[in-house]
Amino acid sequence: MTQSLNQANYINEWEKRRNQANHFYKKGQISQFLALSLENLNLARALQDRLREGHALNDMGLAYLDSCQLDEALSSFKEALLTAIELKDKPAEATILSNIGSTYSRLGQFSQALDYYNRSLPIFRELKDPQGEISTLNDVALIYSKLGEPKRSLLLQHQILNMRRVLGDFSGEATTLNGIGFAYNTLGKFEQALEFFQEALSVFRAIKNVAGEATTLNNIASVYSDLGQPKQALLLYHQVLLTRQQIKDRSGEATTLHNLGYTYSILGENKQALEFYKQAISIYQELRDQVGEITTWLNMGCVYSLTDEKWLALSCYWNGQKLIEQVEHQPLKDKVQRLIKSL
Repeated sequence: MTQSLNQANYINEWEKRRNQANHFYKKGQISQFLALSLENLNLARALQDRLREGHALNDMGLAYLDSCQLDEALSSFKEALLTAIELKDKPAEATILSNIGSTYSRLGQFSQALDYYNRSLPIFRELKDPQGEISTLNDVALIYSKLGEPKRSLLLQHQILNMRRVLGDFSGEATTLNGIGFAYNTLGKFEQALEFFQEALSVFRAIKNVAGEATTLNNIASVYSDLGQPKQALLLYHQVLLTRQQIKDRSGEATTLHNLGYTYSILGENKQALEFYKQAISIYQELRDQVGEITTWLNMGCVYSLTDEKWLALSCYWNGQKLIEQVEHQPLKDKVQRLIKSL
């Protein structure tokens, strides 16, 4: 009887600590979230409680993912996955498979990411978990966009939009409207892109989603740049940069810094372009966003090439070439080779 009471007390302690950890996670206090999750992992192992051990491992994976410790994230998620499969915990299995997919996507290993996403989707459908299914489909669509397959992305995004409207998920609907706009922009259909971005912007403003609003304004600025209106794009990018710095959106900040560099290069203001590119690279390295870093090195090289600083251009292209072997991105690999041959 005493042993059962002690076990119950420890489980209560575990649950209380996890609630506290989740509170830190939602506030973006990742180091506190990780510390409490590690304590929970140790307690679950001491209790030989496999279910809670798996949950703690997944929580640690999320903490590592948000801290850009991607190898540690994969290790925690994969250990959590084995536990979920052993216990036949289908909801946990689907979630962890999707989390592993997200980690591989961050590493630029897109075929492995798609493999894990595709393993999670039938489980979400079996469980009748539309939110899990939609979130995973959205991640798949983003990979198609990154790989330069906007038509495949567009097909998925329209499917996701209908699902989100059925659920009344306004924030998710705006995210998908952004994704559709991005795909149309990639296809060179700028007017259609702007229509979807403006619709997304209205929703984000209505629900007071500052991060979503910043993302949408960044996308609208990209359309202005593509339409040959770089000065109008610059005004928006500077506004977005301030917002993203205020809300500590490091990934978004890097994207906008890169876009500012690109826009200044269009205007022939090469010194400013290089300054923004260098700032973007620093954040991409911190985040281990290799695709973002490669893209920025190549664009920096193009600026040096235009100013007849061929050796500096070549150095940038080589930096991109070293990184390209670690990611799956054929369009970028082809671009690196083209640029090196052009010098």
